[in-house]
Amino acid sequence: MSTLEVRNLHKAFGGLDVISNLNLAVPPGQRRAVIGPNGAGKTTFLNLITGWLTPTSGEVLVDAQVVATHPEKVTQAGIARSFQRNMLLENLTVMENLRVACQAFDPRRRVFWRSKREFGGLFEKARQAAERMHLADILEVPVTHLSYGQKRQLEVALALCANPKILLMDEPAAGTSPQERARLIDLINRLPKELTILLVEHDMDVVFATCDIITVLSYGKVLATGTRREIQENPAVIEAYLGRRHARG
Repeated sequence: MSTLEVRNLHKAFGGLDVISNLNLAVPPGQRRAVIGPNGAGKTTFLNLITGWLTPTSGEVLVDAQVVATHPEKVTQAGIARSFQRNMLLENLTVMENLRVACQAFDPRRRVFWRSKREFGGLFEKARQAAERMHLADILEVPVTHLSYGQKRQLEVALALCANPKILLMDEPAAGTSPQERARLIDLINRLPKELTILLVEHDMDVVFATCDIITVLSYGKVLATGTRREIQENPAVIEAYLGRRHARG
């Protein structure tokens, strides 16, 4: 179980502050949602954590250790991410996608000679990731034949191939049907309780069904952090983002 911490994180593009001195701590095993309107800086925030962007200032820490701003170093620190956009190899099967991911995340991937036992270990890791996201029955199906919901499940499974301590999910339910969304909620809730999760999501039903604590971003700053009830009753959050549909009262 690992703690994710962000200290005074700042990102500016030219003269525009996209993330402004943001502080956030996600304790071990917590399910934390980050929500906010379009342009709030949510995806930029994830890109900074995962090393896809270099912060103007500030730092990201895992278990009180500063993480280098490079995707490979971030993965080595125990952070993995599922993406908002499709990152799948459409012409390969589900298992082939998973094996590619397992090999990419393997610290020994640059070793040319590999034993049969090592390759068997990669296969087993891929199979376990598939089982966690209920894909074990379609391992030999080409990705191009999957439903949209199954593709979103596979994207999460690819991140699990890194055996992460902290899982970041960027709008995993985007574009899914109500039935697919319900299945995804169930699968997220079945993930190991020791896995720390940071979820960026627009669908508030998904957020409320999966997360313990919610942080609201607005213009690159933390507007509020609290439980579902606290967020639903926060006037500033209602005005800036939730509206009346998800407000309590």
